[in-house]
Amino acid sequence: MVALSEILSFNAQINSSFPPGPVALFVGATSGIGAATLKAFAKYTVKPRAYFVGRSKEAADAIIAECRTLNPEGEYIFIAADVSLIKVVDEVCTEIQAREPYLNILFLSQGVARFDRPVTAENIHLVGALAHYSRIRFMTRLLPLLQATPGHRRVVTVGGGGFEGPLDTSDFQALHIPLEKLRGHLITLITLGLEAVAKDAPNVSFIHDYPGAVDTPLTRTVLSVMNEGAAIDGGPVPDLITAEESGERHVYLLTSPRYPPAQGGEDKAFLLGESEVIVGTNGKVGSGVYTIGFEGESASPETLEFLAGLRKEGMVERVWKHTEDEFVRITGERA
Repeated sequence: MVALSEILSFNAQINSSFPPGPVALFVGATSGIGAATLKAFAKYTVKPRAYFVGRSKEAADAIIAECRTLNPEGEYIFIAADVSLIKVVDEVCTEIQAREPYLNILFLSQGVARFDRPVTAENIHLVGALAHYSRIRFMTRLLPLLQATPGHRRVVTVGGGGFEGPLDTSDFQALHIPLEKLRGHLITLITLGLEAVAKDAPNVSFIHDYPGAVDTPLTRTVLSVMNEGAAIDGGPVPDLITAEESGERHVYLLTSPRYPPAQGGEDKAFLLGESEVIVGTNGKVGSGVYTIGFEGESASPETLEFLAGLRKEGMVERVWKHTEDEFVRITGERA
C-alpha cells in the first residue's frame, strides 16, 4: 500500500525533481477527479502547459482561475468538446497536434452514469464510448506526440483497475449485458485495450487505475441507483474520499517512477528515495502496462492470472479488432 502520507511527501518534491515545462492533456476535467487532478498537477509542477477538455465553459473558467492562483507560471488551455463522439475526439487531437510537438502526459477520466443503455449519434453505447472507445482513440491519435517527447511519457485512464471480470465477446459494447456484470466487462475491455495500444509503444507507460469511491457528482449518481448499502457487485459501499485526495493520488500516478515504461526507463531518473517498481498486467515487474487499485498496488495474483488466460485466448487481439472496426465504421480510418 502507498500511504497517503507517502504520496503527499512525494508530491511535495515534484517541483524540484520532475522536469520543468511538462505538457499534459486532461480529458473529462471540468469536474470531479479530472478537475482535482488538473489542479494538483498545476500545484506541484514547474511551468506546466495543461490542456483540458470538458463541456462546461463556466466550470472551465473557474478551474483556470484556480490553477493560475496555484501556479501563475503555468498555461491552462480549455477545449470545449463532447468526447463521447469519435469524430470530435479526432478534432481535439488535431488541435493538440497542431499546437504541440510532444506530449508528456495523457490523463483520461471522462465518464457518465447511465444504466438505460443510451447510444451516441455514432451508434456506440454511451457508457462504453466514454470508458473505452474515446479513450483508445485519444491514445492512438496522440501516440506520436507521446513517443516524441524527450522525457516522461505516461497515460493514465481512470476506471476500475483490479476489478476485471468476464468479457462477453458477443456484446463488446455491453448493450445487453446484465447490470451486475457490466462493470467487470467494461474494466476488462479497458485493460486489454491498453495492452493492445502498448504493443506499439514500449517507451510509454500505461496505467488503468481504480480511484476508490470518490465524492464526485458521478459517484453520487451511481450510488443513488444502487440498492441501499450495496454496491453494483454486491459488496458494501465504501467510505467516500474527497476529490482533493484523489487529485493527490493521481498526480502521484502521473509522475511516480513505480510505473515505468517497458523500455527506456527514463522515469527512474525521477526516483525520490526508495520506491519499488510494481508488477504489470502480464505478471512481470515494470512491464509498462499496469492495472492497479486504490492503494496504488498491482492487481491481485488471481486477477493477473485471469488476464493471462484471456491473453492466451487471443482476447487482446479480438478487443483490438473490434475497437478498430468501430473506428473504421465511424471515420473510415484505422487507429
